[in-house]
Amino acid sequence: MSHFTLLVGSTLGNAEDLAEVLAETLRQQHHRAVIHTSPQLDHILIRPDHYLLLVCSTHGAGDLPDNIQAFYRQLLEQQPDLAGLAFLAVGLGDSSYDTFCHAIRLLEQRLTDCGARRIADRLEIDVSRPDLPEVIAGQWLDRALSLR
Repeated sequence: MSHFTLLVGSTLGNAEDLAEVLAETLRQQHHRAVIHTSPQLDHILIRPDHYLLLVCSTHGAGDLPDNIQAFYRQLLEQQPDLAGLAFLAVGLGDSSYDTFCHAIRLLEQRLTDCGARRIADRLEIDVSRPDLPEVIAGQWLDRALSLR
């Protein structure tokens, strides 16, 4: 059994809803999952042996949602040593915008700059398509868990 810390960046609630579904999927597979909707750097520094799962939508012109901006600033300002932290990343966006899934890319870049290691390809979900994000993300998570 592994422990997953889910950090959510959401403006309209779609990323938060998706994080709830992913957390439930993890629990059904006998993992522990804790969701933080007001992410802080301490959430990942307290237990560096946890897996991190970022779920973040892109807001406005490629911006981070308000609730995850403090976490991003902490990464920039403190530049913590995150060597040994393994993470997964899921972005939500609309592909009709040039900044499609830009927020998750920003977060992922900061984490890797601090030494964290992504354990599977980033998932970018186009919410303008008819496919349900929960189905896409569930299939992706199953594949990602088999890689770690």
